[in-house]
Amino acid sequence: MMRISTKGRYALRIMIDLANQNNEEPVSLRSVAERQNITLKYMEGIMTHLLRAQLVVSIRGKAGGYYLARPAEDYTIYEILKAAEGDLSTVHCLSTSTNLCPMSDMCTTLPLWVGLQNTIQKYLESYTLADLKGDTTTAQFCDN
Repeated sequence: MMRISTKGRYALRIMIDLANQNNEEPVSLRSVAERQNITLKYMEGIMTHLLRAQLVVSIRGKAGGYYLARPAEDYTIYEILKAAEGDLSTVHCLSTSTNLCPMSDMCTTLPLWVGLQNTIQKYLESYTLADLKGDTTTAQFCDN
């Protein structure tokens, strides 16, 4: 079963939190951690992935912090999860751009897995960060 890990779910919560903040000033990671009840150390690891994917911008220094690199409506949930998780493949043989499975040319289930993966990707691409924005101070998120 394909599962989105804690890293992916927390990355989405972090991005929603940043989307709800005033994007004119950087937001401290500590404040996001407190609002989202995520440890600062774990968030730092997630932020590395989001920075590498150029989804957020980091400002160093005393008044530093993070903010979204683009407007919330320009982010898909798929790209956020992909940045955090890396691979979102439904089956191992679809985890590379070229299917390396020696059975792929005669695999009768491959179209099923490709279709499932495409459906999941299209669904996650149909939602933007702006669609999920809201009051994160009272929002409840599933941690399981």
